[in-house]
Amino acid sequence: MKYFTHKEFDSPDEPGSGNKMNEELLYMLDAARKKFGKPIKINSGYRSEAHNKAVGGKTNSSHLKGLAADISCTNSVDRFNLYDILREVGFKRIGVARSFIHIDIDKDKSPKVFWVY
Repeated sequence: MKYFTHKEFDSPDEPGSGNKMNEELLYMLDAARKKFGKPIKINSGYRSEAHNKAVGGKTNSSHLKGLAADISCTNSVDRFNLYDILREVGFKRIGVARSFIHIDIDKDKSPKVFWVY
């Protein structure tokens, strides 16, 4: 990875757990960062079961498998641009909230979905 470190994807209660992230997802996210042209902050990457429960994550969360990330995004211009870039680099499961964008590549879930929080 050029733009991120595995540590950025650590579950807060499990140092080093960012190494459990799926490499394909990291490659895609790195490509998105390059196209975006400015820093992207990771709010959540890998989650331990305890942390996932603490933040109200779903029991089948893709974060538990290292197949998801939430990236900080708090303004509509960046949200619009990031959405386009994330689709361009191959993300097909995208959720958008006021303060973040969720992306995942979990093949056990419905492909090609977009949702809002």
